[in-house]
Amino acid sequence: MHAESVHRIQTEQAMERLGGRLGMRLNGGCVIFLTGDLGAGKTTLVRGLLRSLGYDDVVTSPTFTLLETFDLGSLKVVHIDLYRLDDPSELEYLAIRDYLEEQSVLLVEWADHARDSLPNPDCEVHIDIDRLGDRRVRLESFTQSGERLCAE
Repeated sequence: MHAESVHRIQTEQAMERLGGRLGMRLNGGCVIFLTGDLGAGKTTLVRGLLRSLGYDDVVTSPTFTLLETFDLGSLKVVHIDLYRLDDPSELEYLAIRDYLEEQSVLLVEWADHARDSLPNPDCEVHIDIDRLGDRRVRLESFTQSGERLCAE
């Protein structure tokens, strides 16, 4: 089960809208990896996703805290940023496995820093920046839940 869709994003607002579309399709138990260089728009996408679920406060990348949770009614969104992770064994201190429940969604930035210590993703969001500064966002699914997220 593998599906893929590609989106060209030219503005921050468009990245938030894409995140919002993903948020409207989310279900609990979903794991999403977000990949891309610094400043590519991963947190902007997360902001749009959270806003689509009713969260209207400030959204920043949890670069220093590593993990931020958002209780949004029947759904808990856990935003994880592993950019500063020195050793994958440090994930045990975050107790990520405790968040793997039916009503939780894990959004993991920089998953490549600890890929072998994380659950398999349902979907990966790859963000590349072209020479003009536009973003090319590729959504790649690996499960039925991920396929629903990646549908056009």
